[in-house]
Amino acid sequence: MGLFTNKTRKVIGELRKRSQYYSTDLNKEISEKLEEVQSEYHESDSTFADFAEYARDLKNRVSEDDAKKLDVFLQKINALDRSARKGVDALWELSRNQRKLMAENLREFEALEN
Repeated sequence: MGLFTNKTRKVIGELRKRSQYYSTDLNKEISEKLEEVQSEYHESDSTFADFAEYARDLKNRVSEDDAKKLDVFLQKINALDRSARKGVDALWELSRNQRKLMAENLREFEALEN
C-alpha cells in the first residue's frame, strides 16, 4: 500500500508542475535583468577610472578649495560605482540562489511522487 492515494499523487504532480512553471518564469526574469544590469554596468565600468584620471589632471589647474571639492565629488562617484557593483553581485547571487532552490524543490516533489 502506497503512502499517497491517486488523488493525492495527482495534486502533488499538479503542484510540482505549477512550482516548476513559476520557478522557471522567475529564473528567466532574474536572468534577463541580470544580463541587462551586467551589460549596463560593463558599458560604464571604465567611466570612474577615466573620470578619476581627468580629476587628477584637473586638480593641478584649479584652486585648493576646488581641488578639495573635486576630491569629495570623486569619493561620491566612487561610492556610486561600488554600489552599482554590489547591486550586480547581489542580483547574480539572487539568480544563483533561485536556481538552487528550484532544483531542491523539484527533487523534493520527485521524492514525494515516488
